[in-house]
Amino acid sequence: MRPELDATERRIAAVLMASPRASWRTVARVLGISERTVVRRATPLLHDGTLRPTAIRNPALFPRLIPMVLRIRCRPSRIQAIAAGLARRADTVWVDILGGGDEISSVLFLDGPQARTSLLLRDLPATAAVRSWDAYDLLKVFPAGFAWSAGLLPMDQFETLASLPREPVDAPQIQPLDDALIDKLTTNARAGYSDLATRLGTSASTVRRRLDLLISAHMVRMACEVDLRLLGIGSEALLWIATGPGSLEATGQELSRHPQVRFTAATTGAANLLVAVAADDLGGLYSFLTETVGSLDDVRGLEVTPILSSLKRTGLLRRSEI
Repeated sequence: MRPELDATERRIAAVLMASPRASWRTVARVLGISERTVVRRATPLLHDGTLRPTAIRNPALFPRLIPMVLRIRCRPSRIQAIAAGLARRADTVWVDILGGGDEISSVLFLDGPQARTSLLLRDLPATAAVRSWDAYDLLKVFPAGFAWSAGLLPMDQFETLASLPREPVDAPQIQPLDDALIDKLTTNARAGYSDLATRLGTSASTVRRRLDLLISAHMVRMACEVDLRLLGIGSEALLWIATGPGSLEATGQELSRHPQVRFTAATTGAANLLVAVAADDLGGLYSFLTETVGSLDDVRGLEVTPILSSLKRTGLLRRSEI
């Protein structure tokens, strides 16, 4: 892994995290530096995989997908192998090793009820080192977190990015081209319209029109995967929050807009809100818990599980961890 990125590289990374398809001209304008500097500093980071622009489906708008979060407890001596096996599955979106080194958290987008049944009633019971697990459905992923910059961009710079998700338009009927287009974008979300059109056997104007529609309808989230340690983030945790049903929506929306929150979802289970938090250090995490979570009106329970290592994020393997 690279050493921590310098200040300019972090700011470039922050813009691409918030708006992965932003042009170099846009990045330069937002940051107030020359386009030549942006290209010179960003190109090596994209080339060596430090920054990996990708795309991920919004499962709420793809009816066949069943979004689920797993908490798996297993023998510590086998946890790395089990986590690596989960990370290699095509249907896992993120895989983290948690807490005291005997628990794994994973978000999966399962391809229909049969896939869920096979995972819970066949695959997990057949894994000898797995002691127990809990499975929760993701009821809603809050879209405010779809554009995240790790808190590295001032609000005025953040808001100048024209490609940030706005209020969604009506979702279009899914076409075969849409799935093929998203699959291409998962490997390189910065691919040009002409290149995508050539690969898909259609026109650049058609690709542009369909992609604009998919993004506007919040059917696909554009993301840029980067190891957060390179940005100076030293403490990550998952918060399992229990709140009253009447305040769940407002609480989820509020937390999802916080610059330290990279993911927020409503779930089934005793804790009905899952929040992924990134802070500079443990002091920053403590401040988030006491000031941000502590100021909420209807928190009835809270569990904090630190993330020890991440093997997969936004559907991409962390090569250094596998």
